[in-house]
Formats: sequence, C-alpha cells, structure tokens
Amino acid sequence: MTKHTKLSRRGFLGTTAIGMGAVAEFALMGAPRAQTPAGTSSTASFGTLRQVDAGLLNVGYAELGPVNGPVVVLLHGWPYDIHSFVEVAPLLAAAGYRVIVPHLRGHGSTHFLSKDTLRNGQQAAVALDIIALLDALKIRKAVFAGFDWGARTADIVAALWPERCLALVSVSGYLIGNREAIKAPLPPAAEYAWWYQFYFATDHGRAGYEQNRHEFAKLIWRTASPKWAFDDAVFARSAASLDNPDHVDIVIHNYRWRQSLADGERAYDDLERRLAAGPLIAVPTIVLEGDANGAPHATGDAPFRKKFSGKYDYRVISGGIGHNLPQEAPGAFAQAVLDVARA
Repeated sequence: MTKHTKLSRRGFLGTTAIGMGAVAEFALMGAPRAQTPAGTSSTASFGTLRQVDAGLLNVGYAELGPVNGPVVVLLHGWPYDIHSFVEVAPLLAAAGYRVIVPHLRGHGSTHFLSKDTLRNGQQAAVALDIIALLDALKIRKAVFAGFDWGARTADIVAALWPERCLALVSVSGYLIGNREAIKAPLPPAAEYAWWYQFYFATDHGRAGYEQNRHEFAKLIWRTASPKWAFDDAVFARSAASLDNPDHVDIVIHNYRWRQSLADGERAYDDLERRLAAGPLIAVPTIVLEGDANGAPHATGDAPFRKKFSGKYDYRVISGGIGHNLPQEAPGAFAQAVLDVARA
C-alpha cells in the first residue's frame, strides 16, 4: 500500500495517528519532538564506543538498548558521523530495541586492519562492511535506517541481502548508484548542485579537502540544511570523526569511483553489476524527505517509487528540515523506524 504523508505523525499503513503500540512506547519517555527547535542543538554524547573486528575493518560503534531486543542499525552519511543519531538512538532503545550505530569506513574510530588494504569508497565495499559487522556481532537480521551514504548502504543491504534486512527507512529514497547512468549530462542547475564531486576529481580538490576538511564539511552542512541552526559545539563533535587518517582517501575514492575516474576492486564486480541493474527492494520501507533539503535529491518519490515492491510509505517532514534528517527531526525519524518495524 502506498501512502504519501505530509507530516511524520501518521502511521505506516495510512492511519491518521501514531499506532497504538508506538503511543504506549513513547508515553514512557514523552512524545518525541518532530524537530530540534530553531536556535537549539543537542550536545549529547554516546560516551565510550565499542570496537569489533569485522571483515576488513575494526569498527567503532555505539550500542544502546537491551542486548536481546530486536536490532536496529543506524547508518550515517557524509560529511557527518554517528552523532546524527544521538537523539534517535535513545528513543529506540527506550522502546526496547537494540540499537547499533557504526562509524562507516574512514570515519571516527573505525580503521582498517591492514595498511595494505585499498582505501576503497565504492558502494559495494561499504555495504559489505555492514554485512561483516552483522556477522561479527552475530546479528541475523535487523531494521536498517540511514541517510546519504548510510541510506545508500541500507538500500543495498535491503536489495541484495533481504534475508538480513527486516525493514528499511531511507532518507531521499532509492540511492543505489549506476556509474553508466551518471555519465549522462544533467541540466546545468543539477550539475551545479554536485560541484564538490567535480572538485574532488582534481588533485587541487583532493589537496583542498585534506587541508580544509572541517571548513568544507561545515559548508556542506549549511548548504544541505539551510534552515538548521546547529551550533559550533554540535559541528565540532561530528567534525572530529573526519580526522580519521583514512577519511580523505575514502571520500575522494568514493566520488571519483562514481564518476568512473577511479577503479573499484575486481572482488566487487559481480555485486556492482547487480547494483547497476537497479534491483528492487521488497522489504517494508518508509522513505523520508525533509521539506528544506538543500542536497541534490529527487522531487517527490515518482522517480524511484517503482523500486520499492513491498509495503511502502513516503513522508515529507515539514518545519525546515534539511539533509541530516535524523539529527534535525529525531522524533520523526525514530517514529518511522518504529512504524516500519511493525509492518
């Protein structure tokens, strides 16, 4: 069933109020706000992170909630980090979920086990990191939710490994990439929105990002979320994760790989062929979009709606919500996770 929802307070199957189960869960902690009020920012912290060897990486991750609860994996984007979920995760944990929030490769305390491993940012490699994390933590299935790089990664897990994915919350929809399709020129205004992708294609851009990664990230935050009044402390908390020694290599490779300017690894060729075909996502899905998202994104869900073949809802979160939707509207994001998990 498809239901276009203007506000986040409606149920997954088109009801006009939050589901009764969610009401009971949220009553214990007070109803979550739909967004962080203008001029305020949370400076909460996850505290000490856990570390686990998983595949090619030692992954740094936050974990909240009961160890025997149903699992939710929250995946951040670029140039952000796990603190995008610092208010979402406690809401889900209080509702009985085991919440796992990992730093993606090249971010925070996540690091490669070998100095010889290619610092590869291609989409299949990042997705396999998350499958390896599930295996390392002995998690069979989880609900996945994310935005930006995290939404792409969650989409890939849902499409290629549906047996590991119970349900999906994806900000901005279907983000699985096709390098051949990207080669087609876009109208100038659309190309302009991707300016940093072209900047990163040059040696000058790589050097500029290496030298000015915090200033660069703050510019992206402001552009992608023009109405989000984050403060310096909130930005600095996440910007520290960009100081990871592999960060620049991963980011530059990611964007050059998308533009077919850098090779991937042959080990991922079969997965990339499957992803380039645009596989359907059959698990229950809620797509979220902020009404003030300044990052490149589809207008409405018509361009990608047919990629979701299972239960589906599309929600536009109003109130000046930008690209970093879980941090700007933690209540709406948490509600979507709860709703899709019950679908």
